Formats: sequence, structure tokens, C-alpha cells
Amino acid sequence: MLMRTDPFRELDRLTQQLMGPGTWSRPSAMPMDAYREGDEYVVAFDLPGVTPDAIDIDVERNMLTVKAERRPVAKADDVQMELSERPLGAFSRQIVLADTLDTERIKADYDAGVLTLRIPIAERAKPRKISIGVGTGRKEISG
Repeated sequence: MLMRTDPFRELDRLTQQLMGPGTWSRPSAMPMDAYREGDEYVVAFDLPGVTPDAIDIDVERNMLTVKAERRPVAKADDVQMELSERPLGAFSRQIVLADTLDTERIKADYDAGVLTLRIPIAERAKPRKISIGVGTGRKEISG
């Protein structure tokens, strides 16, 4: 149902740690889980510290794109940062969805820093019984 388009995620993660935060032109990858639950395909993205209005979800044909931005928290003038390990900047992930998924009815929820997308499996992709017709008799060919 899902084809991964980011085979070098660990390399991207290490590069992001060395090169700094992602930008909209060079976003960092975001961790995700994908699984099937009944008649839905579920994709969950970890986006802690991201506000829902900073998340952008698009579907074009079978390409699902999720973009998010974690912005710095406004600090008072007298605050001196001692340690900053939480990454800031832009994050993005693209997933190629199978034709068997109904991209018209995707539902998105954001709770506790996790963006969860539920994508229903299309009716045409669900298993169904095919009835067998019974012939009315033999036919002969004469010539």
C-alpha cells in the first residue's frame, strides 16, 4: 500500500544534526509509522512542539506531502539559552500512495504532538464475491 521514498532517512538525520535546521527549500525528514487498521491505512508523524496551523497536508494524484515548521519560542530579553537540542525549522515527508486508497476521504487529527492521517481503502480494492452464472444449454455449430 505504501512505497517509501526516503531510503536514506538515517543519513538525513545525521546530516541535519551537522548542518542545522531545515528550511522550506531543504526540509528535514520527520519520523513516521504506517500500518493498516481494518479498512483504513494509518500514517502517524511525530511533530512535537509544532502548532496545528504550522502543518500543511497536500495530496496530488497519489503523492501525499506533509510539511511542518517548528518555530522558536519567543523568549524574554533576560533569558540566556544554556542548551538547545530540539530541532527547529521546516520538516517534510512525501509518500506515494497506492491506487487502492481513497485519497478523497483522508482524515487528519493532531494530538499530543502526533499527526495521524487515516486513509480509507477504496471500495473497488476490497475483496468481494463473484457469482457464477449457469448456462441455459448446449449450442451446436453447424456449417
